[in-house]
Amino acid sequence: MDNGSSHVAKKTRAWLAARPRFHVHHTPQHASWLNQVELFFSTLTRRLLRRGQFASRDELAERIDDFVLAYDEHDAKPYRWTYDGSPLKTA
Repeated sequence: MDNGSSHVAKKTRAWLAARPRFHVHHTPQHASWLNQVELFFSTLTRRLLRRGQFASRDELAERIDDFVLAYDEHDAKPYRWTYDGSPLKTA
């Protein structure tokens, strides 16, 4: 999970401490590339999966492959990383 305030709050930490079978792994700070992955899966869900009907698992996999190829060709835009590692200013 990310380092959002809801994930590191005292109540959340207490809940997790009471359930030792859960092992939390935090993503690195400034890992905004994960947002890009989440955006892609959101697009995949909205455009293909939500209302899609698939006769088999093989058909689903084939349709996802076709979607990814079409997305890469027509919709994908380069992402330019701008964070240089210097400390961020706080408000």
